[in-house]
Amino acid sequence: MKSFQEIFLAIKYFWLPIILTSATALTLTACNPANFKSTATQVPQLVESILSDPKTFNYPLSQESPNIFGLTYEGLTNQNPITGKIEPGLAESWEISDDKLKIVFTLRDNLKWSDGQPLTVDDVLFSYNDIYLNEAIPTDVRDTLKIGEKRKFPTVRKVDNRRVEFIVPEPFAPFLSSATANAILPAHALEKSVKTKDNEGKPQFLTKWGVDTPPDQLIVNGPYKLERYDTSQRIIFRRNPYYWRKDAQGNPQPYIERIVWQIVESTDTSLLQFRSGGLDNVGVSPEYFSLLKTQEKQGNFKIYNGGPNSSLTFLFFNLNQGNREGKPLVEPVKSRWFNNLEFRQAVAYAIDRQTMINNTFRGLGILQNSPLAVQSPYYLSPKEGLKVYDYNLEKAKQLLKKAGFKYNEQGQLIDAQGNRVRFTLLTNAGNKIREAMGSQIKQDLSKIGMQVDFTPLAWNTYTDKISNTLDFDTGLIGFGAGLEPNDSANLWSPQGGSHLFNQKPQAGQKPIQGWEVAPWERQIGELYIKGARELDEAKRKEIYAQTQQLCQEYLPFVHLVNVYSLSAVRNRFEGIRFSALGGAFWNIYEIKVID
Repeated sequence: MKSFQEIFLAIKYFWLPIILTSATALTLTACNPANFKSTATQVPQLVESILSDPKTFNYPLSQESPNIFGLTYEGLTNQNPITGKIEPGLAESWEISDDKLKIVFTLRDNLKWSDGQPLTVDDVLFSYNDIYLNEAIPTDVRDTLKIGEKRKFPTVRKVDNRRVEFIVPEPFAPFLSSATANAILPAHALEKSVKTKDNEGKPQFLTKWGVDTPPDQLIVNGPYKLERYDTSQRIIFRRNPYYWRKDAQGNPQPYIERIVWQIVESTDTSLLQFRSGGLDNVGVSPEYFSLLKTQEKQGNFKIYNGGPNSSLTFLFFNLNQGNREGKPLVEPVKSRWFNNLEFRQAVAYAIDRQTMINNTFRGLGILQNSPLAVQSPYYLSPKEGLKVYDYNLEKAKQLLKKAGFKYNEQGQLIDAQGNRVRFTLLTNAGNKIREAMGSQIKQDLSKIGMQVDFTPLAWNTYTDKISNTLDFDTGLIGFGAGLEPNDSANLWSPQGGSHLFNQKPQAGQKPIQGWEVAPWERQIGELYIKGARELDEAKRKEIYAQTQQLCQEYLPFVHLVNVYSLSAVRNRFEGIRFSALGGAFWNIYEIKVID
């Protein structure tokens, strides 16, 4: 939704570039990954960086980026991030019935897990029936499987030893791109933990495969398996010898033997390590594009530009009016502000996004006005009538006055009850671009009398606040948007696990009393259901145009800037097909090291 591809959709496209923002000419010592490379066995490898430790090695329980699953698991199908076409994954083919209600997948022959055990139709049944459709297991994957107004699930049954049938309650347009791309999990390794209950009556699966699990106990089916994890230092992956892909000559893929993810404290460190030769790939921030561009030949790398990034960055409000155990999730005074439409629209008008592009992004970006990626065939542009909020301080002030706000002698904004407008804006620390955006928002909103306390937090602390405790006012985050709008259904469904601006309590969380859903909020959710049901592409586009208009009219999110997808990659790699949706190494299985 990770960039929350960053949080929620990062699992599908895991090579999206890390954005960098500042660097100084420092000399790296023992922390330099180049030192690690020199002491390791010399095998073809790729060294990259991530900004924080993973939270789990359990795919269904993961909501965050970074995660390991793009390397370690595959589903029945894949979506090509360049062509947008659905391609075979673990399934070599499929057939769709004339009434569009049945899809039969045929698995590839002789599939195996990373421990050499056979991967069969029974694993597909286990993954869906025992994991994803199991109400005792809280997973966002289940949101992608809910179909129609009644949110019914597909029926999954075995046809024979290689064929599995999915039966849907009604036509479901995104079924191939969403529902069948989910990871297939190993029944022989996990079934016992699903069926066995702990002292609280919950499946032991909920504590299975945490980050403290020995790597050799993690059974996977993707191109790589986890070899080693050193907390706050690095994650090492080794080629899975049982991976199914082979090239045209019958040689096993992937070709790269090892992948190393260095865990760094900030994007500054990533840039320093890349310039010193310690990293093979790094996202290029606009601030340092010119610097790195002049060093391409000397540093033996190339900067790829994929156009506007598919990861959308936005400011969001906590519109939840509920309470836990009698304590409001949001202070009532602030809740009244955030749930006032004119207040939210005033915030949108007061943020100078073009200056944000010119300064923070050095002109290497575009204004983002839609919750859909510009690459999506369902994207509605401003030229096609999408409502936009161009910078206009006077308009912002007029809206606030209309809503009953006023200014004191010091120019501070106060509400009708005399409360000064002051609230907190959270984001994740270490991402310098996002920190710069937050700082500008703080400054911009001060011009209409609002005091914003901008507070970057450690990633895990931040995500806990916005998805668990719900203890926040506003947030600044990114969401990975793919080609298919339904991939973001759990963001827009009021019941969805990623419904950031008005989160319903999820399984295992304390209940919320007084949780309310606004009419427009419900309407967006219903339109996503309607859009998934519609098979006519022109009508689907009309439906998703309505969702974009409603989002821009009622502004649970203030969309900001869409930076260009820029990444610097060493020239030692052959087979790079860069994509804003997939990054530099989405096709890792066919990339070779040529030096």
